[in-house]
Amino acid sequence: MVTGVGVLSAAGRGLPALTEAAAHGKAAFGEVTRFDVSGRRTTRAALLPEGVPLASTFPLARAVLDAIGQACRQAGLTAAEGAAMPVLLALHSDERTRATAAAVAAGVRADRGAPGVTRVYTGACVAAATAVADAAALVAAGRHERVLVAAGHLVEPGVFAVFDAGRALARDGELRPFSAGRTGTLLGDAAVAVLVESAPAAAGRAAPALARLAGWGRTGDAHHVCRPEPEGTGVTRAIEAALDRAGLAPAEVDYVNANGTGSTLADHAEATALHRVFGPHAARLPVSSSKSVHGHALEASALLELAVTIGALDTGLLPVNAGWLGPDPAVELDLVLDGPHTARPRHALSLNSAFGGANTALLLAAA
Repeated sequence: MVTGVGVLSAAGRGLPALTEAAAHGKAAFGEVTRFDVSGRRTTRAALLPEGVPLASTFPLARAVLDAIGQACRQAGLTAAEGAAMPVLLALHSDERTRATAAAVAAGVRADRGAPGVTRVYTGACVAAATAVADAAALVAAGRHERVLVAAGHLVEPGVFAVFDAGRALARDGELRPFSAGRTGTLLGDAAVAVLVESAPAAAGRAAPALARLAGWGRTGDAHHVCRPEPEGTGVTRAIEAALDRAGLAPAEVDYVNANGTGSTLADHAEATALHRVFGPHAARLPVSSSKSVHGHALEASALLELAVTIGALDTGLLPVNAGWLGPDPAVELDLVLDGPHTARPRHALSLNSAFGGANTALLLAAA
C-alpha cells in the first residue's frame, strides 16, 4: 500500500497542487532564470515556484527532505516506526550525487529515525520506478514492513546544455506528447517521496491507504544508446509483466499515464506498445502524459508521475495531455485532451522508459 506522498514540483508544494494542475492541463513551463540560457535553442523549463525556498547548500537534498517530511506526516509515521525503514533514493549521477545522498541520509536519520539511505539509483529516467519496484518486492516478500522511496531533480546548466545541444528539447518551448508537430521534451524540477507499506502494517497503525501497488514490470531491450526500439517491445513486456503480477486482464486497466516525452520516435514506439498490449481496448483506454504539465524530471520523473497517477485514482480526475496541436496518424490513442475529465479509474498504469532501452511499468489499484 502507498500510505504517504510528498511532492515539490513546478505546480507548488504538495500532491493536491500537482493533481489540480494535471487535471486542468495547467502547463508550468516558463523562461529559465536560474542560470543563463541566452545561448540555447530552447530557454524554457518547469521550475519550482519562487515561493518554494531552497537552501544555498545542497538545495536538492533540502527539497527531497521536504518531500519526505510531507509523506511521513501524511502517513502518520513516527520516528520509532521508521527506525528500521530502508530509504531508496533516485538521483542524477554527477559529481554532487554522493554529497546529496549523504545530506539526505543525515536528514532522515535526524528527522525520521531511519538508518540512512540504503541504496542510490542513478538509472536515468527509470531510476525512481526501479526503486519503487524494489520497495514493493521487499514489502511483498515480508523482508520489511515499510520502505521509503524518494527522488529529486533540479534543472541545472550542465544537463540543460547537453539536452539542448542534442536537440532533445522542444524548439517551440512546449511539451506536446503524442501530438502532431511535437518537437521534443522540456525539463522540470521535482522532489518526491512515497511511503510503501504492507497492508497489515498500515492497517495496524490506522495509516491512510492512498493506493495499492498491484503490479510492476521491468525490462531492457538494449536496442540503442538513445533511440527507442521502434515496435515498443520492451515497453510491451514491462506492461505484460505488471499485468501478470497483478493478475489483471488488459481490459481492466482504466487509465495510462504514459512516458510521453514529446519525442517523435519515442512517442510512436510507446503508442505501438499500447496497441500491442491492449488491442481493441486501446481505442477506449484514456491515455495522457503528465510530463506535458510538469516537465521531464529525469531520474525523479517516474516517482513524480506515480504521484500524479495516485492523485488521479483519489480524485477521479484524469491528467490532461496538454500542448495538443492535432492528431498524429501514427499514434491513434484515446488521449485526454480536455479537463477536468472525470473517470473514477480503478486501475492505472504509470510507464517510463530511459536511454539504453530500459522500461518500467507500475500498476496501481485504487485504495
